[in-house]
Amino acid sequence: MQNRSRPIETPCKKVCAVDGQTGLCLGCARSLNEIGGWSSFSDAERRSIMDDLDARMERLKSLGKLGPVA
Repeated sequence: MQNRSRPIETPCKKVCAVDGQTGLCLGCARSLNEIGGWSSFSDAERRSIMDDLDARMERLKSLGKLGPVA
C-alpha cells in the first residue's frame, strides 16, 4: 500500500456532467477514463492531463457547451 503524505492534486470542480458529444466533463474537462483512473495515474500523468484542461475548456466554450460565448 502506498503512503501519501499529501493529497492528490485534482481539477475536480464538483460539477460532474459529461457532455455526450465530446465525452468531457463540463466541470473539469476530463474524460470519464481520466476521472476514473485519476488516483492510479502518476503525478506526471496527472500533470500532463491538467496542462491540457484549459484548451479543452476553451473547446467546450466554443461549442456552446458552457453557455453563451462572450
